[in-house]
Amino acid sequence: MTGRADIEAPPVGDDSKTPEEKPATPERVESAEGTQDRVDELRHIGTLDRRLKSRHVQFLALSGALGTGLFVGSGQVLSLAGPLAAFLTYAITGFNLYCVINSLGEMAAWLPIPGAVPIFAARYVDPALGFTLGWNYWYQFAIGVPIEVTVAVVVMDFWDHSVPKVALITIFFAAMVIVNCFPVRIYGEAEFFFGTIKLTTIVALILLMFIITLGGSPSGDRIGFRYWKDPGPLNEYLEPGALGRFLAFWKVFIQATFAYGGSEMVVVASGETENPRRNIPKAIRRVFWRISIFYVLAIFLVGLCVSSQDPKLLNAITSNAPGAAQSPFVIAISNAGISTLPAIINGVVLSSAWSAGNSFFYASTRVLYAAALDGTAPAFLKWERWGVPYACVGATTALSCLVYLNVNNRSAEVFFWISNISAVSTLIVWASVCYTYLRFYYALEYNGISRETLPYKSPMQPFLAYFAICFCLFIALFNGFDCFFPGRFSAKSFIPPYINIPIFLALFFGYKWAKKTKFVKISEADIWSGKAEIDSLEPTWPIVKPRNWLERVWFWIA
Repeated sequence: MTGRADIEAPPVGDDSKTPEEKPATPERVESAEGTQDRVDELRHIGTLDRRLKSRHVQFLALSGALGTGLFVGSGQVLSLAGPLAAFLTYAITGFNLYCVINSLGEMAAWLPIPGAVPIFAARYVDPALGFTLGWNYWYQFAIGVPIEVTVAVVVMDFWDHSVPKVALITIFFAAMVIVNCFPVRIYGEAEFFFGTIKLTTIVALILLMFIITLGGSPSGDRIGFRYWKDPGPLNEYLEPGALGRFLAFWKVFIQATFAYGGSEMVVVASGETENPRRNIPKAIRRVFWRISIFYVLAIFLVGLCVSSQDPKLLNAITSNAPGAAQSPFVIAISNAGISTLPAIINGVVLSSAWSAGNSFFYASTRVLYAAALDGTAPAFLKWERWGVPYACVGATTALSCLVYLNVNNRSAEVFFWISNISAVSTLIVWASVCYTYLRFYYALEYNGISRETLPYKSPMQPFLAYFAICFCLFIALFNGFDCFFPGRFSAKSFIPPYINIPIFLALFFGYKWAKKTKFVKISEADIWSGKAEIDSLEPTWPIVKPRNWLERVWFWIA
């Protein structure tokens, strides 16, 4: 395969004869080979429509991962580790995400195809890794659907109601299925709407936390760094002293990682994005600010406003209080004497849970579709109409029906085990993505392609990728350390943190053994197939220029 800019159409032969009647001339053999080469080159492009506009993609990048992990889950991080540990954990994990997104973004801008991750892995590393990532990624996203539907149902318990649980599950779940049965533009509009709500809420909460810290609340209490002095910036876990503080700090890395989970959604959507060579890099550049402002700054400020030993926080976590009752933001508002906002925040948490589930549904179908295009999933999954891969929608719907296990309380523990299979999946996938990027990086170097000519050149490479690989694998291997302390080992404490590792290895080596695949040499890495097709479309995407200052502001946002 060469780095040619254009793919010539295969010669057209004489169609008046059947294939049996046509002589097997050298020209006809060459024509057949050229046709097959073109089929191979275009098989990963798929037939989905590029209907996601710039504003859809930018809001996916800005608000894609904002959800219950930040609004509610941050309370557990704060109570377990303390405010300083929570701040550092979210900052370090955010930097790790920055490394992953930049690595993935550079590859996706070069070749924006549907559900790109497993295809990149198969081309640059090993077809077995492509197979493993395709199914692992699909499961990781697909199991997120019933998890988020369950969260939405639990959030509803914040208000008094008599609606049966099975009815609520059906309403939330059916809405996700219906949205994903429409063309992708409808999904983009839905996420744009919910993204606007989430972004408005988190900005308002950041400003409110700042005001409360300075004493601008109805209670007039100026907090400052009071809670960093008493009970202190770092809590202890399992052991007293410095060791206990370090263990608490280490324990919450896995929870911070889950809060950032799903941030790759914008890259998964690259195969359905208008003008991806412009919009994907623009979205990737927004990730730094989203991490810095919406996560790290928000955690820092709420850590000032709420004590890690606050009785309301501890009681809510211990009693598994529904909805936003466990949210440190709601507790800070309540302590400040503001009575009307908690119900509003709960409504935002509800919409965030549904939005996250909807995004997981969308991403799972596109990753499975990519696996089908690559030949590592059944061929019938390639079936689509109107740009929607309905066979993949059906597969994700079938797995997501696991959410109905929650109707029977006796099955709740079974569901807990199933959902935790994906617990370390995010870290393993991120490490695999960055290793795939390293192969891409060195393939560019081998082919003499300057990274200055790329549609998007990620900074500080290959060092970002090396850091992310080491960080992800280290956290994945040691996240369940506490189960090895005396008296704490059990199946429930050991299996959830580690079950995904043998599953991942079994998929990889099983496929490698069955298909006799080989690691791809740098000299054989296929960085070209499908690129000419994308290049030919690039001039057809218009670049809209702002006509006034209002449009300049809007184009900067979206």
